[in-house]
Amino acid sequence: MIALNLDLLSVGITAAGIGLLGFTVFFNNIKSTTNRVFLIFSLITIVWSAANYLQYQPSAPETGLWIVRIITFLGCWHAFSFFLLCYVFPEERLGMGRKVFWGLFTIVGLTALLTLSPFVFQNVREATADGVVTQIQNGPLIPIFGVLVIFLIGTGIITLARKAWRGEGLRRRQFAMMGAGTLITFACIVTFNLILPAAYDNARFLPLSAVFIFPFIACTAYAIFRYRMLNIKVLATEIVAFLLSIATLAQVMFSADAVEMLFHMSIFGLVLAFSILMVRSVIQEVRQREVIEQQALELEVANKQQENLLHFISHEVKGYLTESQAGFAAIVEGDLGPVSDKIKTMATTALSGVRRGVTTVMEILDASNLKKGTMAFARKPFDIKETVRKVVEELKPDADAKGVRIDLSLGEGKYVIFGDEEKLHHHVIRNLIDNAIKYTPKGSIGVKLTDGKIVRFAVQDSGVGITAEDMAHLFTEGGHGKDAIKVNVHSTGYGLYIAKQVVDAHRGKIWAESRGPGTGSTFVVELPLH
Repeated sequence: MIALNLDLLSVGITAAGIGLLGFTVFFNNIKSTTNRVFLIFSLITIVWSAANYLQYQPSAPETGLWIVRIITFLGCWHAFSFFLLCYVFPEERLGMGRKVFWGLFTIVGLTALLTLSPFVFQNVREATADGVVTQIQNGPLIPIFGVLVIFLIGTGIITLARKAWRGEGLRRRQFAMMGAGTLITFACIVTFNLILPAAYDNARFLPLSAVFIFPFIACTAYAIFRYRMLNIKVLATEIVAFLLSIATLAQVMFSADAVEMLFHMSIFGLVLAFSILMVRSVIQEVRQREVIEQQALELEVANKQQENLLHFISHEVKGYLTESQAGFAAIVEGDLGPVSDKIKTMATTALSGVRRGVTTVMEILDASNLKKGTMAFARKPFDIKETVRKVVEELKPDADAKGVRIDLSLGEGKYVIFGDEEKLHHHVIRNLIDNAIKYTPKGSIGVKLTDGKIVRFAVQDSGVGITAEDMAHLFTEGGHGKDAIKVNVHSTGYGLYIAKQVVDAHRGKIWAESRGPGTGSTFVVELPLH
């Protein structure tokens, strides 16, 4: 009984390995025709091997005859799936015409059905005392089965050899691996299924067909994903699943009777099914992570290319605008000689527009440099109070033109901080005060500077205010308030984004406060003292 169970254990372990390999390859890429055909070949191999094992177990002669017929029936499909695997490997599509495929499928199907009839195997000629069939009376159509199987297997091997000969690099190595598996399998079949039974009358290894086919399946599976190695998590899961299946199947060795053996085999089947589902789940998880990582990488590359293009275009436009600005400024200031009032007015208007264009382009360039981390900051001590005073003086004419009053409140003494005065001047202090003027149709603006453990700079206006929805987008790249464009048509949406990046670079904080639309707003900046 132990010897019998050892044979069953060998076949069961091999079948478990074949099944796990088949489903692992399939789940690795379910859209690949190669992977689908490999799974079909693996499943047919398992059923065919189980039938081969049963053929050499004691049974009634009639039962033995039907087992042989079933083996032959499965043999047709086994040879057909082998041919298809050699034909499609390693492509993702079959590449065979529909008429050719279905014509061949029909021939194999009809031949397979014939093997179940007396036209191929008529009856049992000889059987052992315990019912093992040893000789069968062949029918008149047995040559059809033989020719079909030889044709399919031979054509498959020739197809594989031709592909290997024409292949290069990765393809050639894949074909070599698959070819090695084929040679090992056929060497085992010839040795144990032909030479030993015929020359030495040793038929002990005939039930172990699954063991002999396993090298081909293992090498083919390895060739399919050799150069796209399975994730270590998938590999570990498959190994654990295989060991779990073996441990369950090992209980068969200690079965006292057929009922107990059947029970242990049922448990083995459930464990194997669970193992396949577990491997599938892990593969899906790994594939999803790979897709997300690939998408993130592609997005990062696209963003970088977009930033580089934007930087290049902006830099070129800046050059053209700077030249135009110099030309219009020369006209306005009289460097090119006297001009008519009409031309001077036109040049003044154009100069104002060009300056806005330069400012816009500079904001885009600065935003791009900040995002890429290429903007350099000068680090030196300076009095921020004087910077605030200077900015207010620069912008007071714009406020006066709108009838908006600026109330400046500066504390006593110096407010020395350590940082880049030019960038804080232009991107933070000037930007906040300029915005307050633009978004305040009438009323006043309060500019206040206080110190303590930190320097606190605040700009309070009585303007349009900020909605809760707009507050979330204020400091984002290109962020506009819902109705901001109606008030300031020249807004790029980069000003506050750049201001925040500059403040963050100085280890400070910036935020906005508002009770809602029409209530004004307050922008606050806190910076550490030197």
